[in-house]
Amino acid sequence: MSSTLQQIPIFDALKSSQNILLAGAGGGFDIFSGIPLYFSLKKQGKKVVLGNLSFTWLHESSSENVFPFCYKIRIGDSDLSGRNYFPERYLKLWLSLQGEYPDVYAFDRIGVNPLKEAYQYLIEKHNIDTVILIDGGTDSLMFGDEEGLGTPQEDICSMAAVYKTGISKQFLISVGFGVDHYHGVSHYRFLENVAELIKTGGYLGLFQITKEMDEAQKYLEAIQFANERMRGMESIVSNSIASALEGEYGDHHKTRRTQGSQLWINPLMTIYWCFDLPKVVEKIKYYDWIKDVNTIGEFNGKLAQYQSSLSEFRRGWQLPL
Repeated sequence: MSSTLQQIPIFDALKSSQNILLAGAGGGFDIFSGIPLYFSLKKQGKKVVLGNLSFTWLHESSSENVFPFCYKIRIGDSDLSGRNYFPERYLKLWLSLQGEYPDVYAFDRIGVNPLKEAYQYLIEKHNIDTVILIDGGTDSLMFGDEEGLGTPQEDICSMAAVYKTGISKQFLISVGFGVDHYHGVSHYRFLENVAELIKTGGYLGLFQITKEMDEAQKYLEAIQFANERMRGMESIVSNSIASALEGEYGDHHKTRRTQGSQLWINPLMTIYWCFDLPKVVEKIKYYDWIKDVNTIGEFNGKLAQYQSSLSEFRRGWQLPL
């Protein structure tokens, strides 16, 4: 068999990478979805720095503010607001229990321009040659004219921010096919958009984790570790993926948070879909509208303006996926 048939394009693209910033695009537990990739990259001899857009009130935590809107997470950090919502802290703590001590950073929930500056700071500080954004879900692949966009604010701000840094190697990886059924996303459109990216060279293949893999077991352990410390605030996305890893299907609820809603747990949730980030950004039809926003509020306003301008051109609903 030809060796070209044995190589997944994303890993071929990462061969020469040495210092990688692996960051959660959409906030919350997105960076947890990168745990299997973190351990795989470490096995390949890469240095990996972790980052995450955060829903924690970072200014009300004991984390170190190292740059505007950017905080360095330490093992002993705590949330001083009393909310106890701090995925980055529990990730740092869990990693330390595995004998892993990567630098972990969290970004405030901000718009494109300040987020771009925070990314640029980390790129320069750690001599980063590659940025990988990880999205727990598939709404980061919505181009803007679909019938439902899910919750694109954080994902698109992160994608636009990294894109604007101009770093030569920048990628987007999406995991959790089906989880955005919860947010009204059409997975017909996700597959349609992947097909479009195949045409433009933006699709870099996929890989899947199974429960027998060491990296997958670590992911499951990390999610359970966080679940036990953040009861009532468990991650819907991560627990859905964990359920799929464990062989559950359909309307299965791992935590009480989703009771009363309908889930679509399925085996495709454990697939990691890989993309060239600039190729994805070039397909986002409202990029020019939001590329210079400073806050999430500004983003929402610009997105609403864009959507009101194309009501006659929106793609219609096709299949209930």
